Amino acid sequence: MQQLLLTVDRFSTWIGKLFAWTVVLLTLLISAEVFSRYVLNKPHAWVLDAQIMLYGTLFMFAGAYTLSKSGHVRGDVLYGFFRPRTQATIDFTLYIVFFLPGLVAMTWAGWHYANDSLAMREQTFNADPLPVYPFKFVIPFAGAVLLLQGLVEIARCVLCLQRGDWPSRDEDVEEVDVDKLKEMVHAKDVDVDAIERYVPPAQRQEGA
Repeated sequence: MQQLLLTVDRFSTWIGKLFAWTVVLLTLLISAEVFSRYVLNKPHAWVLDAQIMLYGTLFMFAGAYTLSKSGHVRGDVLYGFFRPRTQATIDFTLYIVFFLPGLVAMTWAGWHYANDSLAMREQTFNADPLPVYPFKFVIPFAGAVLLLQGLVEIARCVLCLQRGDWPSRDEDVEEVDVDKLKEMVHAKDVDVDAIERYVPPAQRQEGA
C-alpha cells in the first residue's frame, strides 16, 4: 500500500515538474514581446492571451504536486498541536465533505466545458485569435490528477487512523538545506554552554 502511495506521489511530482517548464516559456515569450513592442515598435495582440493560458496551465497542474508535498495553505495555529489521529480525522472529514465533491464536479463539468469549446472551435477575441479549446482541456486533466492525489491523501488519513502516525511521503528538494549551507560557510552550531562559561557571572546578571 505504501509503495502505491509513493508511486502516485512521484507521478504528481513528475507532472508538476513537467509543467513547471511553462515558466521558461513565459519568460521567453514576455521578453520577446517586450523587445518587439518597445524596440521594434511591433506589438502582438495574441501574446497576452498566450501568457494567460501558460500561467493558467502552470497553476492548474501545480495543484497535485503541491498536495503531494503537503504544501497547500492550512491553518496550523491549532492543527499542529493535535495528535496525528486527530489531524487525520480532521483531514479525512474535510476531504470527504469538501474536496471530493468539488474536484469531481470540476473534473466532470470541465470535461463537458472543454468539449463544448472544441465543438465550436472557440477562439480568443482579438485581432490575432488563438484557439481556446486546448487550454480548456487543461481543466479536466488537471482536475483528474489532483483528484488522484486527493484519493492518496485520503488513504494516508485512513492509515494514520489505524496506526497512529502519518505514512511517509516522497521527498523532494527543500528550499534551504541548512546542513549543506553550514558546510559551505564552515559554520558551526552555537555552543550556549561555552558562551555562558566564557561570560563572567556578573555580566550575565547584568544582561539578565
